[in-house]
Amino acid sequence: MLRPEISSASPSAPAVSPSSGETRSPQGPRYNFRLQETPQSRPSGQVASASTPPGTSGAAGDRSSSSSLPCPAPGSRPAQGSYFGNKRAYAENTVASNFTFGASSSSARDTNYPQTLKTPLSTGNPQRSSYKSWTPQMGYSASSSSAISAHCPSVIVAVVEGRGLARGEIGMASIDLKNPQIILSQFADNTTYAKVITKLKILSPLEIIMSNTACAVGNSTKLFTLITENFKNVNFTTIQRKYFNETKGLEYIEQLCIAEFSTVLMEVQSKYYCLAAVAALLKYVEFIQNSVYAPKSLKICFQGSEQTAMIDSSSAQNLELLINNQDCRNNHTLFGVLNYTKTPGGSRRLRSNILEPLVDVETINMRLDCVQELLQDEELFFGLQSVISRFLDTEQLLSVLVQIPKQDTVNAAESKITNLIYLKHTLELVDPLKIAMKNCNTPLLRAYYGSLEDKRFGIILEKIKTVINDDARYMKGCLNMRTQKCYAVRSNINEFLDIARRTYTEIVDDIAGMISQLGEKYSLPLRTSFSSARGFFIQMTTDCLALPNDQLPSEFIKISKVKNSYSFTSADLIKMNERCQESLREIYHMTYMIVCKLLSEIYEHIHCLYKLSDTVSMLDMLLSFAHACTLSDYVRPEFTDTLAIKQGWHPILEKISAEKPIANNTYITEGSNFLIITGPNMSGKSTYLKQIALCQIMAQIGSYVPAEYSSFRIAKQIFTRLSTDDDIETNSSTFMKEMKEIAYILHNANDKSLILIDELGRGTNTEEGIGICYAVCEYLLSLKAFTLFATHFLELCHIDALYLNVENMHFEVQHVKNTSRNKEAILYTYKLSKGLTEEKNYGLKAAEVSSLPPSIVLDAKEITTQITRQILQNQRSTPEMERQRAVYHLATRLVQTARNSQLDPDSLRIYLSNLKKKYKEDFPKTEQVPGKTEE
Repeated sequence: MLRPEISSASPSAPAVSPSSGETRSPQGPRYNFRLQETPQSRPSGQVASASTPPGTSGAAGDRSSSSSLPCPAPGSRPAQGSYFGNKRAYAENTVASNFTFGASSSSARDTNYPQTLKTPLSTGNPQRSSYKSWTPQMGYSASSSSAISAHCPSVIVAVVEGRGLARGEIGMASIDLKNPQIILSQFADNTTYAKVITKLKILSPLEIIMSNTACAVGNSTKLFTLITENFKNVNFTTIQRKYFNETKGLEYIEQLCIAEFSTVLMEVQSKYYCLAAVAALLKYVEFIQNSVYAPKSLKICFQGSEQTAMIDSSSAQNLELLINNQDCRNNHTLFGVLNYTKTPGGSRRLRSNILEPLVDVETINMRLDCVQELLQDEELFFGLQSVISRFLDTEQLLSVLVQIPKQDTVNAAESKITNLIYLKHTLELVDPLKIAMKNCNTPLLRAYYGSLEDKRFGIILEKIKTVINDDARYMKGCLNMRTQKCYAVRSNINEFLDIARRTYTEIVDDIAGMISQLGEKYSLPLRTSFSSARGFFIQMTTDCLALPNDQLPSEFIKISKVKNSYSFTSADLIKMNERCQESLREIYHMTYMIVCKLLSEIYEHIHCLYKLSDTVSMLDMLLSFAHACTLSDYVRPEFTDTLAIKQGWHPILEKISAEKPIANNTYITEGSNFLIITGPNMSGKSTYLKQIALCQIMAQIGSYVPAEYSSFRIAKQIFTRLSTDDDIETNSSTFMKEMKEIAYILHNANDKSLILIDELGRGTNTEEGIGICYAVCEYLLSLKAFTLFATHFLELCHIDALYLNVENMHFEVQHVKNTSRNKEAILYTYKLSKGLTEEKNYGLKAAEVSSLPPSIVLDAKEITTQITRQILQNQRSTPEMERQRAVYHLATRLVQTARNSQLDPDSLRIYLSNLKKKYKEDFPKTEQVPGKTEE
């Protein structure tokens, strides 16, 4: 038996009330509890395990003391204390509480349970007066799952890092409490731990678990520090390292993984770190949930870091993929543009795909084939949409069904009955879904149709129908659902249940009769109402009705009034509600016993629901893509080694604007992979950069894109440097934040990256800014990455004289006469053209149309003229350089044509002839104007 023991974090910590188990202060709640085992319940032996594999240096945990965690006694829950302060105070209090940091402790009491410690969420300045924190859902149970939103954090992640020579090797395991699926990852990361942080931010965890040795006193690891700094709003938990045991992890997978996904064993049996992470994760989840997963009930899969493109959290924020930067409540985001999903599972799948786009062209094209068929076949589109919209959250339903509560409570019973009705409702939709898909043609849709042919759907439904009434179904409204649960089980299966239901029916009839009599007695239009909180109560609307003395009879109590509607009850009604609840408890208990027996019979077949869940969420997302296409003129993308977009526009801007945004062309190849974009303020540079990234992401998730034609090169990483905000939390100025972001890009970019940089170096003085930009450009030019570099530093435009793969582009503006003010004004066209901008001093022109005093603007113009005369030097491009450029461009066009051309022979002959003509025309031009100056 486990006995909870309060461990006060500091001498001044306020006392904890036994009833609440929680201490609050102005700084927010913190939890610091440890479990103590009584001597009588200590295991007599320990489980032996395999020795450390080569190269792991014991990273996956100590094998000498790998005892298992005893389960809490029924009804027990760890008491919760409070903790405030910095890491030093945390370390002191840890030692004071006999918290065991070493895995081989001499204390027998501390070796048989995981010591769980909630650490401070911030490791920064201890003088901070507040933390952004919230209480973890430690009591999450089957009964509460349906009340939680689809987007509320519910993911728990365990992270472990190798030691010694294996440092940098990361193992990760995550489970969503709403979805019975474990995702394992193992990958090598560099010293910035960019992959770890990015993966964690994509998961949006409720809680992160790490080994207590990662935060040892005075010797916390860099990974631990980075995670606590980047996830201040996430609950952080450390447990003994011995629970990160790869042998135990492999045993868990063998016991819990459903047969269809058992091949994961072959993938992970030599990946010691993800096995260690899953061992700690499952032991911890078992502890906090107070329930265990049924054998062979979990979907377990391994995801390497190479299967999807990486988008770091800063880029996701800059591009407004999920959250609008101006107002987090509106849906002017890429997710908002594409989200026409009908189910929570489809919405979650779309969200994860946007954050982690695919990199496999074959898979992407299979999705595009599906979208194309849905657009061409209206009957298929509307038929599928009609059926999919009737599905509930299948993943969350599965999560609850495969959990076996350690104690039988009324809530657990009610939850199981509810979810069995949901399961019946879901299975009854399989046949309509098959009918809707019977004429589909694309391979992916045919594969999903094939998965619906599984005979186990019919087997489960037949077993359910032998026990559950045919007309028991999911209904909206708490009273309707309560009635469904009461009468879910067929008659004559349990005579005591039938008696209890008759009693319940009589009580409900008596309540209705009593309220009717009260209405006649007082001549009032009373009606029976119900709520889950109050049970049955009385309502009355007083339209044109005068109450005696403007008061209700004294028999009525707990009166509340909203406008002209009264709600109230009576002492007799309260008693009858209590009798009703007692009868319900009896019904639920007996129904629960029948349902549990039924579930034990169908557990062996229930695994087909994983395929159904996957099918429904994927179909929902593909329907959402097709729906988005019907609202705009999107086009199917192609995948080559060229980024070519004809008349593309910004998808989010289209949703916001009353008119269609200005469209622009984009053309980037290996031969000209670096675009420098110039133009006045507000001419559209930043919007254009974001547009390219959003179109790239849309293409790689299998969606059509906003353009007349589009071709993309698969991007393995998408990096952006766009925002110009400072960061108070990390004490970073605008310039320092710029440098951190560009350093991250330089460390992680490769030849398959898409890089978007806007206004680098503007946070410092001009000379230093130009120097930094020039050096960064030269470094990026050494890569084959596709780079778009927007800048106001016109000096950078001359880098094309040294590097042939640089192209200058600019946004055009027009000058118009403002007759009212008798001044010249700038008209923004938002059109992108070749070459660098011819606009000079456009910042001064923007200042001139603002409310800046005219005298200030005049002085600024004079000073600018003097500075320009002193520092600007003309740079000339020689005829030889122009010849080399012409040869280089011809060569790159020929290589690209050889790789990607799908032209017929006659069209190809014409295209090559035009290339030859253009090449010949370029030479005389360069010789006729040998002294041409590029400005």
